[in-house]
Amino acid sequence: MVFGILFFSIILLTGHSSFLKKTENFKKISFLNTASIENTLHKWNKLIQIASYKYNVDLKLIKSIIYTESFGIPCARSKSNAIGLMQIKPSTAGAEVYRLKKRKGQPSIQELCNPNKNIDIGVFYISILQNKYLIGIKDKEIMRYATILAYVNGASALLKIFDRNTKMAIQMINNMTKKVFLKYVKKNIQLHKQCII
Repeated sequence: MVFGILFFSIILLTGHSSFLKKTENFKKISFLNTASIENTLHKWNKLIQIASYKYNVDLKLIKSIIYTESFGIPCARSKSNAIGLMQIKPSTAGAEVYRLKKRKGQPSIQELCNPNKNIDIGVFYISILQNKYLIGIKDKEIMRYATILAYVNGASALLKIFDRNTKMAIQMINNMTKKVFLKYVKKNIQLHKQCII
């Protein structure tokens, strides 16, 4: 469900809504449109823009993830202990961001409920995914979808769907069209329970 909403919010924000009309496998979610996303996130726009520029991450991707993960609620908390606007898990994504920023430990609940810090950590984590784990994916749209899947489920879980060897997985992804990539992920996601959409 989360991936479905995230997928549709990305399509709407990027102006590819014609894809929804052509794709049989996806149902349009009637309450989701660009205006509802923008209205929900307007108070966080400046923070999103700053982080987007700072880490060179697509603004629309950030908005889509925030909207889907927390619906713009700063202290949203999931059953899996993901916290804040971008639903950061302190012990995984939070700890990795801290490590790469040369900080010890992991972010506190208070930090992750702070929109400025949460967005900064979340967008830096997206940058890590794109520039470390998913580096080598050539198609920009496939990279966007791969980033979403990796953000929600973890990069290693995503790549294992294609191959246990990261280089082979990236090579396999690069040999796919966007449509084939999405179909492959949807089909194989059921076989790999650690990566559920």
